[in-house]
This record gives sequence, C-alpha cells and structure tokens, in this order.
Amino acid sequence: MPVAIVTGASRGLGLATARALAEQGWSVAADARHAAQLRDEVARLPAGRVVTVPGDVTDARHRAELVAAARELGTIALLMNNASRLGPSPQPGLADYPEPELAAVYAVNVLAPVALTRLVIADLLSASGTVVNVSSDAAVEAYGGWGGYGSSKAALDQVSAILGVEHPSLRVYALDPGDMRTDMHQHAFPGEDISDRPEPETVVPAVLRLLSDRPPSGRYRAADLLDGSPPDPGTPDPSRAGSGPTDAGPMPAAAAR
Repeated sequence: MPVAIVTGASRGLGLATARALAEQGWSVAADARHAAQLRDEVARLPAGRVVTVPGDVTDARHRAELVAAARELGTIALLMNNASRLGPSPQPGLADYPEPELAAVYAVNVLAPVALTRLVIADLLSASGTVVNVSSDAAVEAYGGWGGYGSSKAALDQVSAILGVEHPSLRVYALDPGDMRTDMHQHAFPGEDISDRPEPETVVPAVLRLLSDRPPSGRYRAADLLDGSPPDPGTPDPSRAGSGPTDAGPMPAAAAR
C-alpha cells in the first residue's frame, strides 16, 4: 500500500486527510508538535494504518525521524506539507512585524516544506508520487495585516511551481483549501464568530481528487475541485480581491499544529 507523510496531523485539515487516507488503505506517518493530542486522535483512526511521529517540522532531526518512520511503512507516494504558522494574533502590519516571529513563520511555512521535500524526493520520484503544499488565498491577494503569512505562502506557491517544472514525473500541487472552521481561522479573526465556516472534512474530497485524477502540477482551489469542474491550474481570482483571506487549514503561531 502507498505511504503518505502528513504534517500538522493532530487537528484540522491534516487530521481529516490522514483519516481519509487511512480509510482508503494508505499507511500514514503523521506529524504534529503536540504529542498527546496527536496520539489521542490517531487512536481513533483505522488500527495499524497511522504511525505518529511527534515533533517540530523546523527541527532537522525530527524531519529525519519522520521520513525514517514513513520508509518503514513502505513506498512514500505522498508528502502533504500542511503544518503552518500564522504569526501574531491579531496580525500586525509589515512595518511593525517582529523580526523573530517573521523568521519563525518562514521557517515553518517555507523552509520546512522545502527540507522535507528534499529528504523524500528520491522516494517520490521512484513512485511517481505527489506533493501537496497547503496554501492560502493570502498568497495571491494583498491583504493588509497578512504580510508575514501571505508572503510565506506566496513563497511556498513558487516553490511548488518550480518543483513541478524541475520534476515533471511528479505531481506538485499548491492547494488553497478555502474557508474552514479551525483554530487558525479563529486566531486570524479574534473575537469573531466563525461557526458558519465549513469543517475541514469538507475539503478532503478536493485532496483526494488531486490524488485520483492527477491533474498537471499547479495551484488549485479546493472550491473549484469540489464543484466538479475539470481540474485546471488556476490564477488569482480577481472577484475575491479585498474580501480577506479564507483559508484556515494551519494552526496559530504558538501552536502551529
């Protein structure tokens, strides 16, 4: 059976995707910083399908342990870089952004996915595998107050695009999950009622469609994949300009996963 590495898998989209993959027969190496929560959640998943590897994706030793655990399960066919860091809440403008926090955002959102991809690139190439980098509409729209997170996701989008060009046998996707009811979204909009946002589970079929249909590498919006449209690598949607970012897959600054 194929093997997936899913980061940030203790909650939100990462957990929902790990659950769906396990139910479809995948083996999953699941990462998250919060060991107890990760193990509690994985205990509810199909027995024997998911291995927990708690740790911080910015730690090189942890990344090596995560990859080693995945290889013990079989052939790595999917890397899903879902773990992310929002930054301060409420979010400051770039002129007031604390430099150490900005560096931490980039470490989780850009450098860690690149480092993990480098570790498993040979595995993925041998399996004609897939990389899914969880992105945001803040990567393509200029929202005031979102300079740290948005620019880091823009960088991740470009990393995804270049990796897809450099390795045409792979499928490399930057996926904008859209609005979700998660801790990250609540921290992004402190004090607001987000109970009308859809649950992360509603986005999982978009991830599964990418895996089953294997459209060309590129940037995709979950909403487009879910409405039945033919998959098409997208460009920024001008109709959404100024409406505010609507992704919420990753976790807040103090607890990225």
